[in-house]
Amino acid sequence: MTVPSLAAPARKRPLQKGYMLNTFPVRELPVLEKFRMLKTAGFEGVEPPSHMDQDEVLRARDATGLAIPSVSCGAHSRMLANPSPDQRAKGVEGIQQALRDAKRYGAGSILVVPGGVTEKITYEQNWTWTFNGIRQCVPLAEELGVKLAIENVWNNFHLSPLEAARYVDEFKSTAVGWHFDIGNVMFLGWPEQWIRILGKRIATLHIKEYSRKKMEAEGKRKGFEVEYLAGDNDWPAIMRALDDIGFRGWGIAEPAWRPAGVEPAARLRQISEKLEEIFAK
Repeated sequence: MTVPSLAAPARKRPLQKGYMLNTFPVRELPVLEKFRMLKTAGFEGVEPPSHMDQDEVLRARDATGLAIPSVSCGAHSRMLANPSPDQRAKGVEGIQQALRDAKRYGAGSILVVPGGVTEKITYEQNWTWTFNGIRQCVPLAEELGVKLAIENVWNNFHLSPLEAARYVDEFKSTAVGWHFDIGNVMFLGWPEQWIRILGKRIATLHIKEYSRKKMEAEGKRKGFEVEYLAGDNDWPAIMRALDDIGFRGWGIAEPAWRPAGVEPAARLRQISEKLEEIFAK
């Protein structure tokens, strides 16, 4: 049974709905079928990972009319914190390939994960290695007109918005910005505060819900196991902060949890509808 496309309602603010392909509920489907399901569910764009078959992605894009605003590059960019110089060099090569993918797809940015701090990789090492690796990619990003957008992830790094802003600013290039994940900062503080500090540095958003109540009762990762609009995200405050900084870009759903018993097409439609509600807050 084909689910009809959602009618496009009038929107309170000009945010566009995207979906992170790495979180698609059925991984084994062909790319074109995934794009078609997203289109039918009411999404306007998709964020594919880097290093896919470019021609296959372009065929799916052109067949459905979905935009590709961003390309994710998490696996390769995490390599920037590897103690091995050879592995860090491979991470740089991976990011540069992601930039080329993005350029061909018409994407404005790529998602870059700034390594990670561990018991064996110090905060200072991670700052130095990731900064140096990303800096090697800046000339290509500037040439292609694609932004390197740093994402806040659970990697024990960039634990405050002031530090995140400083990290971006030290590149001294408009080709470096921020890919702000709303759900990922909920255990640290308040997304609306991060948004106002990061301001124009924000290139793209990841939209995730988070429950501090579940985190406190069941553990940090359990905080993601909640439906959109049923957690502790203060969406009206978050939307006001985005309005205040003049954000007019993409809100890309990155669902970190899926309820049992909901078939994939229905779940995609649910998420699409929830994003509409969030954007209207």
